[in-house]
Amino acid sequence: MTDVRTPFAGPVVGLADVPDPVFAGQLVGAGVAVRPDEHARSVTAVAPVAGTIVKLHPHAFAIEGAEGTDVLVHVGIDTVKLGGAGFELLAAEGDTVAAGDPVVRFDPAAIVEAGYVPVCPVVVLGSTPDSVPQDAVGSSVPEGATLYTT
Repeated sequence: MTDVRTPFAGPVVGLADVPDPVFAGQLVGAGVAVRPDEHARSVTAVAPVAGTIVKLHPHAFAIEGAEGTDVLVHVGIDTVKLGGAGFELLAAEGDTVAAGDPVVRFDPAAIVEAGYVPVCPVVVLGSTPDSVPQDAVGSSVPEGATLYTT
């Protein structure tokens, strides 16, 4: 069993409420999403599980979990179109991280100002739809809280 922690504090929403058909349809995996404070100028997204960063872009990162749970954190919807503006990488691809280690710092207010949605899906890569517990949906989680256990 692996606890998948929130990348930052905020309200938790179901993937069906994420305005992106890939995430809403759970096509890359099941999970939940966390909404940052849309007025914040600096939020740090941390590793939700311990493992190795296998993909790292300013707008998304994937961690191959040390306990076998591979997790994708996607910072905002369509934020790849920002070309890295408003994002700062705090880690590197290939780094080994502990759950809670900083990975990306981002500016939710700039994402909103650019016309994008800053909600962040946190999904278990390759998992079947509806296979992740949804207990946290509808709540607001503090920094470091568990979103779900796989």
